[in-house]
Amino acid sequence: MKTVSSLLDPSWQERYRRISNLNIRSSIYDVTNQCNLRCRGCFFFSSNEHRAAREEMDLQKWETFIDREKGRGVNLAILIGGEPTLYLDRVEAFYKRLPTYCATNGLIKIPRDRFPEMMVGISLWGSAEDEKVLRGRDTFALSSKQYAGDPYTYYLYTITPRQVGKIEPVIKRIAEVGLKVHFQLLSNDEHVDGFSWEAVELDALGREMDEMLERYPRTVISSKYYHQIITTGKMMGRPFGWNECPSVTESLDDREPPPRRLIHFIRWASDLKTVHRCCTSATRDCSTCKDGAAHMSWVMVNKREHIRTTEDLQNWIEVYEMFAKLYRFIPW
Repeated sequence: MKTVSSLLDPSWQERYRRISNLNIRSSIYDVTNQCNLRCRGCFFFSSNEHRAAREEMDLQKWETFIDREKGRGVNLAILIGGEPTLYLDRVEAFYKRLPTYCATNGLIKIPRDRFPEMMVGISLWGSAEDEKVLRGRDTFALSSKQYAGDPYTYYLYTITPRQVGKIEPVIKRIAEVGLKVHFQLLSNDEHVDGFSWEAVELDALGREMDEMLERYPRTVISSKYYHQIITTGKMMGRPFGWNECPSVTESLDDREPPPRRLIHFIRWASDLKTVHRCCTSATRDCSTCKDGAAHMSWVMVNKREHIRTTEDLQNWIEVYEMFAKLYRFIPW
């Protein structure tokens, strides 16, 4: 019988022990329906999720709701929107009660005197040219000045097909301002011309991301196994899609047979009552989804399947470590 101890040497056993008891229980929250950008390809607006529920404006109701979520066992609040920094009082309500991660476009500086250790992920959609096409402006120019050297901040670099072969200059810019970077891929929900993936591009990008991890190990928070999963859309020979995704809201999950999934995961709308289908949007074709967190979670909930060979289990550990670092459960 294959066991963790039989597959791992003492150093890897220690890495496994460090993550095995984290018991991460996350859910995702739309802090607001509003945003100070309108990015082409943003699933929140392209799927009309900003119209799914009327935003709750009463801060006390947010506080009561968050207390209920904590009672439900949530120990990681992932704040999205819209743009959460437009309502820092709501962000603070989470931060005072739960380990909190805030996804932002970086245009509004999160004050560190108010949120000293909150993990911040800044969205980045490629080079300055791509950002102007997809987002209307070069967000890096401002966000990099506001967050340079911040130990609790990293860039979530959404790579587009146009960036293949060109991502190193972006990594260099991030390294130069003393920040970290994590990769995910554009899903192109709005079918912008020139931004849909072809197999040959994905194959080339996988090799390129591996190379960046080797060249910039202090900057890139990633793993080669994750690169393989997100570019091929396959794990253990199984394709990613609706029947595999672990990040489906629990109350809406009627899949049979039930797949391995995140325990008690819910994605809440900003009225604190409505729930969304999954961690992205109900209008996305799951077979083309390139969401990084969904693919990481897919690996993480399938630990048993990775207790097969030493390499498989080490791959699983590296992906779990990556997730834990990105949400500050373990240090960089």
